[in-house]
Amino acid sequence: MTSRTLTPHSSPYNTTSSKISTPPYISASRYRLQSLYADFSEQKHSNPASYQANVDWWRRTLETYVSGGFQSSSKLVLNAGQQLIHNFRVEGVGKPICFDTVIPSSSSEALPTLLPLTTFLLLASSLYTSRSKSYLTMIPNLFLSYVVAKPLWWALEQVGVVGEDSLASTVSSTFSSFGSAPSKVNTRWYGDYVLLDLVEHAGEAIIESQRIKSAGPADALYTFDSFRKAFAECVVGSDTEDPVSMNELDMKVILRYLERDKGVVVVDDGVVKFIDNNAKAEINAVDRGILELKTAVENLHTQIEGLQRKIDVCTQKASEALKQKRKPLALSYLRSKKLLDELLTKRLGALGNLEGTLIQVEGAAGDIEILSSYKASTATLRSILSHPSLQRDSIEQTMEAMAEANADAKEIDEAVRIGGDVAVGAIEIDDTELEEELKRLAVESEQEERGWVTESKLGEMPETPSHVVSQTDPEREAVAS
Repeated sequence: MTSRTLTPHSSPYNTTSSKISTPPYISASRYRLQSLYADFSEQKHSNPASYQANVDWWRRTLETYVSGGFQSSSKLVLNAGQQLIHNFRVEGVGKPICFDTVIPSSSSEALPTLLPLTTFLLLASSLYTSRSKSYLTMIPNLFLSYVVAKPLWWALEQVGVVGEDSLASTVSSTFSSFGSAPSKVNTRWYGDYVLLDLVEHAGEAIIESQRIKSAGPADALYTFDSFRKAFAECVVGSDTEDPVSMNELDMKVILRYLERDKGVVVVDDGVVKFIDNNAKAEINAVDRGILELKTAVENLHTQIEGLQRKIDVCTQKASEALKQKRKPLALSYLRSKKLLDELLTKRLGALGNLEGTLIQVEGAAGDIEILSSYKASTATLRSILSHPSLQRDSIEQTMEAMAEANADAKEIDEAVRIGGDVAVGAIEIDDTELEEELKRLAVESEQEERGWVTESKLGEMPETPSHVVSQTDPEREAVAS
């Protein structure tokens, strides 16, 4: 087992042994890396288990490489090319020569783990429709385009209509892998790829964050800039030392995922709106008005914070000038502070007005939703009450039928009981005789109880002495003497 120690900050490598050092996003021994870096494409048929294990290792490693920020500012998109090969160079092992196997394999599986950026953005249907049927249907179209375009461009080249620097050269290089001789350096896999697992994790984090903070219509609306600021940590992570920021490419990818695959946002003309499951997927004039108010309030908060910082600076510098007995300079700072105080007061007043307006607008929008719910509930209730089974005549008939059924059931039960008594030869007993018998037993029980009490009292009395008792009282005789 190798121990990992950090090298100086200037080096992007970690030392795993005395003979090999690896970047921090690589975790494997020398011998394992030699197998992973080699061309293992033949193992797909000869050793499928080993082949899949290698592909899975590369998938996890590339996700760590991208999410850790080792390639660029993007935390969701892999930039595959010569720089990627260079970044994975390991002393004693060399550079990987398997990317032309790993990346196409990961993007062409039934459940791909990465997709070309253009393909991801242009998919019409959700990734979850079979991950994804729309992606798979693009492959036959690609072949069709090649079959039609290749002969056409060849003919145009023969007559001199196009040259090698024209679009024909681009098309030829794009489809060279289907029939032309392979080049020395295989660059077919070069390009930008979306790592789907990273996108899914970021999307779930954004949905949960929005669920927690959402309290009104304004909380569901964002501009592109405010969206990037609000959900940067969900994409970039909060364990970075630098200020967290989401770049434009990551925002484009995550918004496409949230809109198409999760159905939780609507994006239109620079406006992002989170929607509920049953809400209309649209951004109307009311939404834009609320967003403008929200943006104005946020801008005023930023201005007020800046003014407060300037006021604090003027106050501090005025105090320092007084300590240095530089009265004119101190007065200058105090004048600036006074002007800033007046401006701050105006901004605070404007902020109060805008916040009050925003609250009223949100309340009105909420009232619209509530009344719409009332209307829908009323319509539902009326629809239920209009059912033929709930009409007065139907109810009366149903209750009468139920009463008749209960009476019939009672008669049947009585007939069954009498028939059972007859079958077992049960004797009919008079209830009056039972009452008299019960009273007699009660009287006897009471008499027995009285007799027991009398006997207990007699038992407490002293017994009659068996000898003659003297009538002379010894105490009296003693007194008389």
